[in-house]
Amino acid sequence: MKFLEIDSLEQLNTVFRWETPECILNGRVEAYSCKSAGSEKKLFKQLENRYTGNSNDLTPGSISPDELSIISPFGRLDEAAPRKTFFYLLATLNASFPEHDFSDVRPDQFSKQPSLDLVINSVNTTLFNLGNDFIVNKYRMWDTLDDLVRLHECDVYSYNPDIDEDPMNEDGYLWSVNYFFFNRKLKRMVFFSVKSQSIANMSADEDEEVDDDDDDDDMDDTSRRRRHDYMVMGDMEV
Repeated sequence: MKFLEIDSLEQLNTVFRWETPECILNGRVEAYSCKSAGSEKKLFKQLENRYTGNSNDLTPGSISPDELSIISPFGRLDEAAPRKTFFYLLATLNASFPEHDFSDVRPDQFSKQPSLDLVINSVNTTLFNLGNDFIVNKYRMWDTLDDLVRLHECDVYSYNPDIDEDPMNEDGYLWSVNYFFFNRKLKRMVFFSVKSQSIANMSADEDEEVDDDDDDDDMDDTSRRRRHDYMVMGDMEV
């Protein structure tokens, strides 16, 4: 996937962090061209081997022949087009979170959304309830995305990771929403994500760090005193 530098998205992302009395929220919107990079060929080959039933190239995570007709959110994984969609979503996650490897993510961790309008209403409700209506009303977020991917021509998927494998699962993590707007004709993907972290938990972590720093300072003082005593003793005649 090729990351697209879009000025209008950069402007959105500058205002996509805000706070409530209970939590800190970070959002981001990224656009990608569905042009595979050389590093993604390995991922594509893994998926092909896993879901085509090629007994000569089966990997440890391969699917048995009886499971090849599984109906995923993308369609039948024994067909090329659904596998390609699955690949694009995994490649987008790998590009968005380069410190993580999503090659083992299961198809059932994604969901295809039945309606674009339902997604927009859900996102707006979340943002409005949490005090960030300006990114929709003032900065015209949906108009910007429509210009990029023609929203009503897109398939929309959500990503629902296992909690232990969630790349956003950090100290104070509460929840996240992750949507992919995929226009097949344009071969373009928009990744939309919002993460919530608890202020109380983060404040507690900061207090612990301060205490640790104080302990380090005390240790430094003790070390300095011991060094001084040692130097004094070294100057004394025995």
